[in-house]
Amino acid sequence: MISADQCVLVLVDIQGKLAQLMYQRDTLFLQLQRLVKGATLFNVPILWMEQLPEKLGPTIDELQPLLTHLQPIPKQSFSCFGCASFREQLAATGRNHVILAGIESHVCVYQTCIHLREAGYGVHTVEDAISSRTADNRQLGLDRMRSVGAVPTSVEMLLFEMQQEAAGPQFKSMAQLFR
Repeated sequence: MISADQCVLVLVDIQGKLAQLMYQRDTLFLQLQRLVKGATLFNVPILWMEQLPEKLGPTIDELQPLLTHLQPIPKQSFSCFGCASFREQLAATGRNHVILAGIESHVCVYQTCIHLREAGYGVHTVEDAISSRTADNRQLGLDRMRSVGAVPTSVEMLLFEMQQEAAGPQFKSMAQLFR
């Protein structure tokens, strides 16, 4: 079982016109919003990545209002792990499990997953919050991440797993994310 106090959420490159081209875009954006709200509710640190923001543009408008307390980390490597600032901020969280979401499944998300696993992190891929431009590439990326030990999950499964019982101060707020 995943515990909120062991995790950090990594949002990968959900930016600009590229994000608008994602397979099942509307569902992806809704699930990402729920994921960020849930992570905030459970005090899970968030690392927010942007690939070449001067070229690809900023993070989508649907997520920016939920991230106003954070600054995006710019990168040029496909893998987040190729960015020194990412590695430093990840280490500073003291967390050993990464919740991974974003785009594209078969490129930046996949390469980040590989490097996180090589570095000894547990990786949980939020499959309804990860996409690519095509369904085939999305699935290929998810399959490859599973093959290296990433644990597949969904936004709802992840948040209910963190909650563990139908009680406590966060339960009602968390459950309302899915109504």
